[in-house]
Amino acid sequence: MGCFECCIKCLGGVPYASLVATILCFSGVALFCGCGHVALTGTVTILENHFSKVTSDNAMLTDIIQLMQYIIYGIASFFFLYGIILLAEGFYTTSAVKELHSEFKTTICGRCISGMFVFLTYILGVAWLGVFGFSAVPVFLFYNMWSTCAAMKSPMANFTNIDSICVDARQYGIIPWNATPGKACGSTLGDICNTNEFYLSYHLYIVACAGAGATVIALIHFLMILSANWAYLKDASHMHAYQDIKMKEERELQDITSRSKECLNSYT
Repeated sequence: MGCFECCIKCLGGVPYASLVATILCFSGVALFCGCGHVALTGTVTILENHFSKVTSDNAMLTDIIQLMQYIIYGIASFFFLYGIILLAEGFYTTSAVKELHSEFKTTICGRCISGMFVFLTYILGVAWLGVFGFSAVPVFLFYNMWSTCAAMKSPMANFTNIDSICVDARQYGIIPWNATPGKACGSTLGDICNTNEFYLSYHLYIVACAGAGATVIALIHFLMILSANWAYLKDASHMHAYQDIKMKEERELQDITSRSKECLNSYT
């Protein structure tokens, strides 16, 4: 076999669908974890500087955000390993399907592992749908603040008292009701919208939400691939079982034929 034929054979064994899903999954998780971590830090800065200047008022929120950041570390580590495992499973299944009519035989353990990955990926897909919905909440909150600031700056706006336009962070349950000042009005609100923390956090939350959506699409892609691979492995096992039975019957038929000929020769 030449070098070109060897390369073609190697490329034929690459699970391109699993490779695309793995790249999409890594990209989505990286965007969600990286942008979400930085956006949470910026959110704490905005709240401490403008909405809750007393440290004891937002101590619980700070602890929750730190916990969420640790969870982000765990999510990134887990999906890095899980993506590699699914890619390796794709290589294994592709090899099994390519060698369907050769001496390669799938085992019950291999089919059980493929089925386990189907179930686990389904559970993770449902969980990431919840994460995707949860990541849209800060985007909605920041969008409300941004649209309020944009309305105040609009030349079409005709406000008699701009200080009456406020954004109260307490009504969202982010900080307690006894937090001071708890809300930002008028020019103070406009100054918040002009800060780098607000601009950066708002856009990072959007990117994190998009990353969560990309991860959901990647897991759905993985689920389709794993389901198809499991079906292929099941068909391969049935095919090999049929071939074994057929070869056994042919050997028995040859043995009967040879014994018949021996008996006939001895009688003659």
